[in-house]
Amino acid sequence: MLTVATDIEVLARFGRALADPIRCRLLLALRDAPAHPADLADTLGISRTRLSNHLACLRDCGLVVTVPIGRRTRYELADDRLAAALDHLRAAVVAVEADRTCPDADEKGCC
Repeated sequence: MLTVATDIEVLARFGRALADPIRCRLLLALRDAPAHPADLADTLGISRTRLSNHLACLRDCGLVVTVPIGRRTRYELADDRLAAALDHLRAAVVAVEADRTCPDADEKGCC
């Protein structure tokens, strides 16, 4: 039986994806253009193994998809609206208070 994710589940999934700075950087890079893993690893300055783990997380969250191109695989955002959502979310957070930072979870038990 197919179940439809609730609004809370969908937002929590998006939040989990955004909770890691590397995944944020990946989403922003893919917002600009689809890319191959080797190129993304070079752009972000991380190992391919580490990149692979983060891409798998984003794939599992349904935020990115793979597109086979010959013998290579390219990654892209699962939906064009995600690029706009990232832009709007960033703009909204900056508009509220650009000079704030989120405390570490250990510090206050939030975020």
